[in-house]
Amino acid sequence: MAVRAAVLPAVGAPLEITEIDLPDPGPGRVRVRLAAVGVCHSDLSLSDGTMRVPVPAVLGHEGAGTVAAVGEGVTGVAPGTPVVLNWAPSCGRCHACALGEVWLCANALNGAADVYARTVTGTDLHPGLNVAAFAEETVVPAACVLPVPDGVPLAEAALLGCAVLTGYGAVHHAARVRPGETVAVFGAGGVGLAALQAARIAGAARIVAVDASPYKEELARGAGATDFLLADATVPRRIRALTDKQGVDVGIECVGRAATIRAAWESTRRGGRTTVVGIGGKDEQITFNALEIFHWGRTLTGCVYGNSDPARDLPLLAEHVRAGRLDLSGLVTDRIALADIPAAFDNMLTGRGGRALVLL
Repeated sequence: MAVRAAVLPAVGAPLEITEIDLPDPGPGRVRVRLAAVGVCHSDLSLSDGTMRVPVPAVLGHEGAGTVAAVGEGVTGVAPGTPVVLNWAPSCGRCHACALGEVWLCANALNGAADVYARTVTGTDLHPGLNVAAFAEETVVPAACVLPVPDGVPLAEAALLGCAVLTGYGAVHHAARVRPGETVAVFGAGGVGLAALQAARIAGAARIVAVDASPYKEELARGAGATDFLLADATVPRRIRALTDKQGVDVGIECVGRAATIRAAWESTRRGGRTTVVGIGGKDEQITFNALEIFHWGRTLTGCVYGNSDPARDLPLLAEHVRAGRLDLSGLVTDRIALADIPAAFDNMLTGRGGRALVLL
């Protein structure tokens, strides 16, 4: 069956909106008709080579839709079931899974190397980050779908698959923000806006948003920021001025650049916690001296997928949505068509975009 998709023909090449041949789901696989897919900065990082991906590929990993068909042996969902795509399904067998750290599963991305479809001319296609959601339909392993909880709009449920799990998890699972603490979030894209909402839900007393674009101030304040600072070299000093010269209890970095990681670190109080969520390139080098590590007593931690377990966390996030504490629509800055994804990439590069949502 032919469907339209955004194909990455080679690393660094522009996306091509074209038809692909999608097979029927085989044993243990599910065909999903996409309702919406978010355009995440990770997709941009895959397209430009910051992160590796077998090519040609169909990118897109933050999606939701309706099950169109299931293969032999699939029992968890049926045709007509609304689902969220889970781009990093845990295997349940590796060392990380045995420790309960499913977000670090050693085998979660093995499926990205598979051939899942072909171009109409017969060229093999790989599913970027397992699920190939930049398409009208996709075929994925059954482990890559989770039923949409009741009370969550299907299109906006797409955001639960990456931005919200990552941003919420960074605050609640990795940094473990406590009521009354102060928080600074660096980067007010989709993940950063979700982190701001999560800090508000956690009961943070002061929430500082930092971004290079003045366009983000209204979005950040709508997500829960009490203060907004334009990014420059003075940010750590200005954050200390807002916090009785101490710095924030928690710094959350959602950009993935050496300069912003360093700024988040320097903005965190003595004994505080700095959590890095952004995915940076291997050439982004950060330097610390031995004395400052001792003197400041800060904790610097990485964070993968918000240290989240989608099966555990989706019901909790849905409860926040139903109660009005988590506003999914507040994360969406643009609602676009499949052909507009390249323009959404450009917006991310210029710092304008929050989260573009492709409606299919």
